[in-house]
Amino acid sequence: MIELQLDRERAQATLVEQLVRAFSGAIEQQALRAGALLPSVRQLAQAERLSTFTVTEAYGRLVSMGLVIARRGSGYRVAARAPAAHKRAVAWQPPSLTATWLLSDVFADHSVPIKAGCGWLPNEWVNESGLHHALRSISRVPAARMADYGHPYGFAPLRERIAEQLDRYGLPADPATNVLLTAGATQALDLIVRTLLRPGDTVIVEDPGYCNLLQILQLGGLVVRGVPRTPAGIDNDVLEQLVIEHSPKAIFLNTTLQNPTGATFGMAAAFRLLQIAERYGLWVVEDDVNRELAPSGAPLLAAMEGLNRVLYVGGFSKTITPGLRCGYVVAERDVLRELARTKMAVGLTSSAATERIVEKVLTEGRYARHVESVTEKLKDAHVQVEDRMDALGLELFHRPRAGLFVWARLPVEPEQASELATQALEDGIWLAPGSYFRPGDAASNWFRFNVPYSTDDALWGFIEKWIER
Repeated sequence: MIELQLDRERAQATLVEQLVRAFSGAIEQQALRAGALLPSVRQLAQAERLSTFTVTEAYGRLVSMGLVIARRGSGYRVAARAPAAHKRAVAWQPPSLTATWLLSDVFADHSVPIKAGCGWLPNEWVNESGLHHALRSISRVPAARMADYGHPYGFAPLRERIAEQLDRYGLPADPATNVLLTAGATQALDLIVRTLLRPGDTVIVEDPGYCNLLQILQLGGLVVRGVPRTPAGIDNDVLEQLVIEHSPKAIFLNTTLQNPTGATFGMAAAFRLLQIAERYGLWVVEDDVNRELAPSGAPLLAAMEGLNRVLYVGGFSKTITPGLRCGYVVAERDVLRELARTKMAVGLTSSAATERIVEKVLTEGRYARHVESVTEKLKDAHVQVEDRMDALGLELFHRPRAGLFVWARLPVEPEQASELATQALEDGIWLAPGSYFRPGDAASNWFRFNVPYSTDDALWGFIEKWIER
């Protein structure tokens, strides 16, 4: 066993990255020779006081780098060293930066060492004890109680927990008639598009805004118009002009810790938006999956308006794990009934087993303490990343000090952003240029940075070299 010196305080790399460096260094220096058996996931996790998720992710990266092999029943072993003449053949090869990779393959491709452009929390930040407790509880549920499809609206106790949570935010909701569970917040958005809109309708999105939403709207045959996002919300003057000129049916937006900018609506912008929506009969779709990571006091449009024109979308991918596809939409009773019909038509009920797990995490998994811990870690990561950006003279759109994202402008021409992202990927760094988040893939020299994945020295070394070329 090699000696690991992990920095848990203000490290410039995540624990996964530290493990990968330690083992890859030991393998390269032949302190660990070909065929050597690595500690089991559980052994290493216990010895170093780590999450098993952290160790699994690190071992997975070592396998993708060709340094370690995994065989069922024999654990993880150091791979045989290739002859010098063939080293290039087994070296890591970057994936092609294509739309297919970004939209689907990216979730299966774990080979990119530095994921500064990704949209999720590090695996080692998962509420492991809460998940394990929930899984043990679910394993004791009689199989007969989980044999049918479940309720079209979803697992009732989870809907009750969601209603209780929303009530604390000032949004009263009847769990029986106002809450519909979905397979993630993305499915909730898709159901709204399928139910309330028709091909050829015009909709408004934030510019920049959520990249997956843009794909849903494109698949729905909708005409998409962008309204500029500001640190305090959206440009409501532009919004009103767009509404007058194009008669859109709906506007989609993030209220808190927006993806990709990290900005949160101010109260004045929220009030005016709702006034415009009421005046012109506009549906407002409030995608609010990041609220629990935000400081208290951010406006909640659905609570301010009362579900007359607002549909509220939430989920647990940012606080429990994206692997449990569980989201929800809250809406007026008649609208929700139509959403449930669409849900049943395109996919039947959502997973009752998943919903039971989520409900157990919320009620018995020390959930509030976990969210508080994640929030503090994110705040520390923001400080580190902002310091690196300031040192290089980058322009920051906003300094949220919360949530996953920082939006920063790099000193390149907008048309060069894709070239920069491609070059970064060849160096094992995934960047997310602004064009991914804009209607029509409009060029942009702004980039989204996921702060927990953006503390690595290699990332900032690459950006510094690019700036100095």
